[in-house]
Amino acid sequence: MSSIKKELKLNKLHLKQGDLVKVIAGKDKGKTGEVIKLIKKKSQVVIKGINIKIKHIKPVKEGEVGKINQFESPIHSSNAMLLERKKFSKAN
Repeated sequence: MSSIKKELKLNKLHLKQGDLVKVIAGKDKGKTGEVIKLIKKKSQVVIKGINIKIKHIKPVKEGEVGKINQFESPIHSSNAMLLERKKFSKAN
């Protein structure tokens, strides 16, 4: 198989942005959420409310207060099962 075909095959995902999915493996197994973002090169997806990470940010300037940021981290697309496709209206 040529390298171009390999790249095309690897970058194809079974999920689309806005789909409702269920996590089938990992620490959030059994939870459901909506696909927010796709990372096709790594075959990863970011799902709303799933795989929450916490990052502590130090204050940069004097007198500034530190922060604790929570964000969704990507998971591999094979660990997400499609439950429902997002309905797109053709009226637009």
